[in-house]
Amino acid sequence: MSRALVLVLDSLGVGALPDAGAYGDAGSDTLGHIADWCARPARADGRGRPLALPHLVRMGLGAAAALATGRTPPGLGGDVAGGAIYGCARELSRGKDTVSGHWELCGLPVPWDWGHFPQRENTLPPDELARLAAACGVPGFLGNRHASGTQVIEDLGAEHLRTGLPILYFSADSVIQVAAHEKSFGLARLLEACAGARQLADEWRIGRVIARPFEGTAETGFRRTAHRRDFAVPPPTPTLLDQLQSSGGHVVAVGKIRDIFAGRGVGESVSAHGLEGLLEASLAAFATAKDQSLVFTNLVDFDQEFGHRRDVAGYAGALERFDAWLPRLMAALGPDDLLLLTADHGNDPTWPGSDHTREHIPLLAWGPGLRGANAGVRSSFADIGQTLARWFGLPPLGHGQPAF
Repeated sequence: MSRALVLVLDSLGVGALPDAGAYGDAGSDTLGHIADWCARPARADGRGRPLALPHLVRMGLGAAAALATGRTPPGLGGDVAGGAIYGCARELSRGKDTVSGHWELCGLPVPWDWGHFPQRENTLPPDELARLAAACGVPGFLGNRHASGTQVIEDLGAEHLRTGLPILYFSADSVIQVAAHEKSFGLARLLEACAGARQLADEWRIGRVIARPFEGTAETGFRRTAHRRDFAVPPPTPTLLDQLQSSGGHVVAVGKIRDIFAGRGVGESVSAHGLEGLLEASLAAFATAKDQSLVFTNLVDFDQEFGHRRDVAGYAGALERFDAWLPRLMAALGPDDLLLLTADHGNDPTWPGSDHTREHIPLLAWGPGLRGANAGVRSSFADIGQTLARWFGLPPLGHGQPAF
């Protein structure tokens, strides 16, 4: 039976795109720079041993990076398994956003420019800030600036508890983020406020409104909880997910996939948190998946916990933990199943700032019935969606060419 398990290693770029300079990202390389950092001699701020990803190397990760950049990252050389197909892909969509990256992976490049808020301080002018507060049903906000999500609650968490005002912050991505204490402000109230903000976000062409609940006190420290929620604009036309569902197949969305597609084309959604939790949930869903099923998972921790926080050591450790899971993932596949690993953009933890980076993404496929191949440099992320459409025997999507 034909099934597929697709894991998006959120932000695992493998080298800058040719147009990365237009985004301030020329020379960025998430995987390569992590590997470089790990391979340095031991220092007080680093571990001094090479990145160890033996199973990903066997799937072709190092070879995919070499296609994108012309060099194999240190520690990632080695033979590719005979049944592995590897390549890398370039993004047609403008920007470097989560939503456009995932939509293009499913056959829908985004040809328009998302709205952004470039002003780093006092990001929204007073009149628009008042409109947003009214839409959210709150008297006002703290913050109203570009910020790291963990830093902004550290800076403003105590003031939020004192005033009751939610924290509003932005980044270079097309997002509005609202943080509030899960107990004192209330999770339901936060979600309701963000749903209200979605109306203005449509007018401003913003991809996502993200609710960021947290807990704790100034004395014990503030911590984000697992109840994040993304309110995304729905895809304007059908994607691979819609086509699979309409053909009688089944889509299981694990993690934030459902939010990214605003529920479109999703038959079942599984909530899970943390790298290991998401992988366990993916394996459990795949174990019961029937013929013509796609289990589609976003592994958000690479991006959220390590890329945005510029935590190189944490990112490296998470990659090694994921690599250790690969034998279990492969063992779950039946004779007609497919495991496909990819990403949605880069987020180079050695790069200035805390935003995504515009990079190639890997395409790594393995299955008992595959014959190994070099899929080359693909001209669009949509080639991945077109490959999956062929795998499931669906009519061709509107964009992309099958990689195998």
